[in-house]
Amino acid sequence: MENTMPLKIYNSVHPTNENLTFGISRMEDIYDKRNGQPDVPHRHNYYTLLLTRFANGRHLVDFNEYPLQSHCAYFVAPGQVHQVIEHEKSLGYAIVFSASFLAHNNIPIDFIENLNLFRDFGETPPLTLSETDMAITQHYANEMYQIHHQPHFKFRSEALGALIKLLLVRCHNACSLDLPTQQHSGGNTIFQNFKNLVNEHYSQWHTTQQYAAQLFITPDYLNRLVKNQTGKTAKDYIQSRIIVAAKHLLYFTELSNKEIAYQLGFSEPANFSAFFKNATGVAPSAFKRENIGF
Repeated sequence: MENTMPLKIYNSVHPTNENLTFGISRMEDIYDKRNGQPDVPHRHNYYTLLLTRFANGRHLVDFNEYPLQSHCAYFVAPGQVHQVIEHEKSLGYAIVFSASFLAHNNIPIDFIENLNLFRDFGETPPLTLSETDMAITQHYANEMYQIHHQPHFKFRSEALGALIKLLLVRCHNACSLDLPTQQHSGGNTIFQNFKNLVNEHYSQWHTTQQYAAQLFITPDYLNRLVKNQTGKTAKDYIQSRIIVAAKHLLYFTELSNKEIAYQLGFSEPANFSAFFKNATGVAPSAFKRENIGF
């Protein structure tokens, strides 16, 4: 029996108003609205930040599972598949904003990228906040919530933009993760171009050499740059993107292993199966059967 299900996609910040580019809700209100039932795994085509004052449950992002707990910030990048499973009612805020919201408030995408809080795929662990950091970020979120629900507040979008930037900077500075140091702007530009190329061509190009050639740099230099930015080699980064895509196709579609293999650029299904098992520890058919992650 197949356990695949269609992937639910939220394209707009607001379910009925496509013109809205920012939203903030109290997690306890979302819990009550859904009668405590979790949403199905779904994808947002915008940025999502969960700020938990109290929580008990699980947070799943691209088939990686993390505890949903108090005094944490959770970051979900556009395109990632995630699901929140609450064992009891959470207290906190769910904040969503689009790339156009950032552009309107003169917040460049490079700013978001340099924070290294929103990750496209791979490991997306929560950020645990100290009492002080929690109080400050909670204050910013409270202000955002009040302003967002005052439609006649002058310069409302600008105020929200300033507050979200302050909140993200605070989270970045509170981050206790061993994040790579930032490179000079030229390195950041190359890395961003590399990420864009991977997202566009991962199903066709599987080698570091192919991306380095498009960026007019050597594979060794690309490896060093990606290692500094992410802690993993360019090859690992590329393969992580392919694995996430494979998991999505295995779980959310009824495509056969053979069809998925060819869709992801493998010349033979056996090559895809070996690649997937080497990266995940299980065969594609076992992953699909066991619904690992969700």
